[in-house]
Amino acid sequence: MAAGKLHAATLPDTNGQGDEEKDERALGNIFPELESVELPLGTFLRSIYDDQPNAHKRFMEKLDARIRNHDREIEKMCNFHHQGFVDAIKELLKVRADAEKLMVQVTDTNRRLQDAGRDVTAQTEEVIRCRVHQRNMATTVEKLQLCIPVLEMYSKLKEQLESKRHYAALKTMEQLEKVYIPRVSQYRFCQIMAENLPRLREDIKEISMSDLKDFLESIRKHSDKVGETAMRQAQQHRTFNSAVAKQANMEHYTKPVYSLNGRTPAHNSLMIDDGIGDDEDADEEVLTAQDLVDFSPVYRCLHIYTVLGDRETFESYYRKQRKKQARLVLQPQANMHETVEGYRRYFNQIVGFFVVEDHILHATQGLVTRAFTDELWNMALSKIIAVLRTHSSYCDDPDLVLELKNLIVIFADTLQGYGFLVSRLFDLLFEVRDQYNETLLKKWSLVFREIFDLDNYSPIPVETEEEYKQVVSRFPFHDAEIEKQGFPKKLPMSQSVPQIYSQVKEFIYASLKFSESLHRSSTEIDDMLRKSTNLLLTRTLSSCLQNLIKKPHIGLTELVQIIINTTHLEQACRYLEEFITNITNVSPETVHTTRLYGLSTFKDARHAAEGEIYTKLNQKIDEFIQLADYEWSMAESDGRASGYLMDLINFLRSTFQVFTHLPGKVAQTACMSACKHLSTSLMQMLLDTELKQISMGAIQQFNLDVIQCELFASSEPVPGFQGDTLQLAFIDLRQLLDLFMVWDWSTYLADYGQPSSKYLRVNPATALALLEKMKDTSKKNNIFSQFRKNDRDKQKLIETVVKQLRSLVNGMSS
Repeated sequence: MAAGKLHAATLPDTNGQGDEEKDERALGNIFPELESVELPLGTFLRSIYDDQPNAHKRFMEKLDARIRNHDREIEKMCNFHHQGFVDAIKELLKVRADAEKLMVQVTDTNRRLQDAGRDVTAQTEEVIRCRVHQRNMATTVEKLQLCIPVLEMYSKLKEQLESKRHYAALKTMEQLEKVYIPRVSQYRFCQIMAENLPRLREDIKEISMSDLKDFLESIRKHSDKVGETAMRQAQQHRTFNSAVAKQANMEHYTKPVYSLNGRTPAHNSLMIDDGIGDDEDADEEVLTAQDLVDFSPVYRCLHIYTVLGDRETFESYYRKQRKKQARLVLQPQANMHETVEGYRRYFNQIVGFFVVEDHILHATQGLVTRAFTDELWNMALSKIIAVLRTHSSYCDDPDLVLELKNLIVIFADTLQGYGFLVSRLFDLLFEVRDQYNETLLKKWSLVFREIFDLDNYSPIPVETEEEYKQVVSRFPFHDAEIEKQGFPKKLPMSQSVPQIYSQVKEFIYASLKFSESLHRSSTEIDDMLRKSTNLLLTRTLSSCLQNLIKKPHIGLTELVQIIINTTHLEQACRYLEEFITNITNVSPETVHTTRLYGLSTFKDARHAAEGEIYTKLNQKIDEFIQLADYEWSMAESDGRASGYLMDLINFLRSTFQVFTHLPGKVAQTACMSACKHLSTSLMQMLLDTELKQISMGAIQQFNLDVIQCELFASSEPVPGFQGDTLQLAFIDLRQLLDLFMVWDWSTYLADYGQPSSKYLRVNPATALALLEKMKDTSKKNNIFSQFRKNDRDKQKLIETVVKQLRSLVNGMSS
């Protein structure tokens, strides 16, 4: 029945109204109902096929169209959610990386926890050994059998000794010696008793000394906690004083809540919290030194040795042991420099040691003196300074050095509150400051090297005004001509220039952090910043620039860009001066204000780059010269210059075109240096000792090459040369070749030594060496020269000239 209703609603009427258009429309309406109806599919389809002709074909066509429509919708939906799926996968990959990091951190935490557990186990075993040692120290006293009064007194003495009432036992011994023993001195047991009393006194001394040793061992263990508390309270006191200074109506510091030695000066007070650092707890327990450390063994031992008349021995022993402990405390761990906690433990132990000594100084009568504590402190201070110098030198992390500085300040403030002189510690801070600057310089050296390695050494392209403003905001660049140009345009410096400038400012901020909380004046801070910045510029940046210039992959184009970069950095130094002035509020006109030396740094770098340009040009010339392949025995020249020389001249022309951005003197010097080096290399080629023979044809070919060099020099490859200045670089070669080409020996020998000589630049030794090579060639090639009169005459002329040249050379050497 439901199928019938659906059929009636969807199919066209069969009584004369079933035209084709309505049938198509009816089939189109079937699919929404088919997708939504909750009827048996077979019944529904049967109702379609029973009432329409060709219903199957039309239904299948509509069904295919419907499927394609759904496919398109599915594809759109997939495309819509595809990016979200990709993003979800990326997030999962990030979570996997974080999970791996978390695993590494958990593993590291477990390892450190295991390491910490080993220390606790070791300390527990040490406590057990100490307790066993303490129990073994108790010795039994022989029971003495005396007569009743003496035995009772002696029994009482035993009880006193067993109960460790040593002072009462000493009084009992005194009664035995003066009252009881004289009454029965005729008995042997009394003599034995009298002989034992001195030993008992020594036992009491030993027991007291043992208690003292236990105390010393205990205080050595507690020094770390005592020092930690003292330093924390000193830091709280500094913070509190800073807050009090801001309140005009408060003139004095409030009463301390904890005093280690019972005194009330603020610096000597140690506030012990409940272990969770809640400074707002107003009901904190007020503790004394005895609550942290039990000093009773010291008092008892001191009293006993005083009664026995051996106080000096006790004082000497106590001071000796404390000196030993002081040396132990002052010995740092080998890896103390690796973490700030290592330095913190070291300072805590030292502070705890001297806080205890300060309490002993004020709680006893002369056990230790101010002179003794001062001596200990001076010894410790020298050791501390030496240790800090050594370990801080190992540190290459500026953040760790900065934390070390803060610890030293708190350490010095804490001990200064107990009356110890700490001026040398503040002097040490200047050395630590130098170490801090050194670590900063090392860090920034790596930064500069990375910047130089990533630079492309080409002018900065600027496409839009926003990009131009971005560059100018990072680097103070001003050029009226470039600002007038339209976009896109190029700035003359490369990308490393604004990066270097920004990093120098970051270095100044990092250097400023060390000056905080040192209570230095603005002038001193300004001076420190300028000196550290000078070190950065003159040593670190200068070294990086020098190393960059010397790198083999840096070519002539890069060297030209480096010269341009250093010029702009030099111009920016005055802005760094203003930057420091704005930080410190110290006028640059102030007397003794340090100036920045960046000008000399960048000038030196430019000079080095210029020298490297000259060197690389000469090296390139040498590479071309090595390609020369002269046939030194040729009969006549080829009539054209050598190919290698023409390639060299073309290279020099293109290279000097790049130098148009350089200052005129640099380009002129490079050009003159290249021509001189080329001339020298060609001369050395002629005079090479391995070259034994040269023909006149080779001389003529060589002359053609020199002519090309002279033409290149006369073409003014770099503007600014006056007249034929550049051609003078080849004058030695020209006169030497002219002498051999014209064979004008009579003129040369006649005018030798005269300023107006035509061959003034020809050295006799040079001419002799070349003539010797030609002489050997003449002998070899003219086997039958002795039968030809002209050849014989020429050979005689050569020999005559050789003799005269040798005489000139010998005359010069003598």
